[in-house]
Order: sequence, then C-alpha cells, then structure tokens
Amino acid sequence: MKTIILTGDETRHQFFRQRIAADPRITVLATYCEGVEKSLEKRTQANAAASALELLHVQARTQAEKDFFRDALRFGQNHSNPRRIAKGAINDAEIVQDIIAQEPELLVCYGASLVRSELLNRFEGRFLNVHLGLSPYYRGSGTNIWPLINGEPGMVGATFMHINEGIDTGEIIHQIRADIFLGDSPHSIGNRLIAKMTDTYADLIAKFSDLTREVQPEAEGTLYYQKDFDAAACQRLYDQFSDNLILRHLTDPRPIPDLVENAGLRG
Repeated sequence: MKTIILTGDETRHQFFRQRIAADPRITVLATYCEGVEKSLEKRTQANAAASALELLHVQARTQAEKDFFRDALRFGQNHSNPRRIAKGAINDAEIVQDIIAQEPELLVCYGASLVRSELLNRFEGRFLNVHLGLSPYYRGSGTNIWPLINGEPGMVGATFMHINEGIDTGEIIHQIRADIFLGDSPHSIGNRLIAKMTDTYADLIAKFSDLTREVQPEAEGTLYYQKDFDAAACQRLYDQFSDNLILRHLTDPRPIPDLVENAGLRG
C-alpha cells in the first residue's frame, strides 16, 4: 500500500512514522512532519499564567515520551522519508500539489493540523485519520486527558476514521481502548495507547481493502479546546490520581459504551 503520512514532529510522531514505515506491508512515499512551534509544551512555557503544576506536567509528558520511545527510535530503521514543514503548512498549495503528484493510494494522518485543502475531495474514502480520544464522546483537544479529569479512565482510547472537514467528525472505522494498570500515570497510559494505536493503524492500512462500514455511535459528546486545559483542569487531573483514580477504575469501573470494531480486521 503506497502511503503518505501527515503528522507532527514530536517524539511520539517520530515513533509513529518510523513504525508504520517499517511494516513490510506498507510503502511510505513521504512523511510530512509539521513543526513543534505550537506544541503543548511550547504554549505552556509561553503562557505567563501557567501554574507550576502545568509546567511540571508538560515537562513530565515530554520526558515520558522520550523514555518510552527512545530505544525504538535509536535502534529501528527509518524508511519514513520525512519532509519537515512549518505548523499549518500542510494546507499550503505547494505541499498539496506535491502530495497529489506522488499518486499515493492512501493518505494517513496523525497529529497534523486540521486539513482544509483539496486533499479532502481528491482522496475521499482514501484519507484516514486517528483521533486520540473516543469519538463522538470526547472530541477536539486533549481528549485522553479529559476522561481522566472527569473520572472516566475507561473512556481513554483512539478512534480511526475517514477524515472530513469537521473536528473529529468523520465516519468511524474502528476504535480501541487504552490498557490501564495499577501504578499508571497520565503519561504512561497515553504512551502505551500510542504504541497500541500505531500497531492497529498499520493493520488498518495493510487491510484497507477489507475494511467494512460499521454502525456509527449515536451520541453528541463534548468538544474540548486547547484553552480548556488550564491550571484548574491540570490540578483536577492530579487530584483524581491522588484520589486513587486508577484503583477505583480497576476495581469498580464505570459503565462505558461499546466500541466500533471493524469486521475487516478479524482473522
């Protein structure tokens, strides 16, 4: 499957593109890696109102990614053909035309800016996206942190979808839920999910022609914005963990909706 990847350039994105490109079932023609100038860490460091806990949170997040993915990046082969571009440049006409000219069979998105270009129409039905959150229940930004803030670890997961012009509103192809263990932090949960998501994404790409249309969840959910994760929200996150959030989840889990599971991945 000849594929082009649209992604970011933080450690998790580097792991993702390298792992996808290492799959013998997939040929990555190019990876467009948007810059980190608008990352959570950069935004938090530039925010004069950020609390000490927020700064520690983003530092721990960055370090946890390095600890979790370092060996895979250091010792794994890299066939992802990275092309580094500015944040938001994925919609620039020059880059759009460059992508089209390579004639990929599939576009694969993880962590890139919202796509607003003719790529949406040109690759309709052949343009996949992953949302780190369970849509439609949690949409937008930070959607695997908000379930933890809200005391719902069972709602941490990833949603694979056909991309459209909305914010995490495309037709859902498949979903997975995070694996959670006693002693987890927000960052260990998130990184383990990213690794699981990447393996699942590789299967979806390789088995693309076998994928089926699935019944979609009927729920409105909540749309979260970057500005919603502020000092108060960060404090609530760590208050939940101090109050044995993970132990409570493992011993007395809340009811959670069924996931969308694609029949094409079976067997």
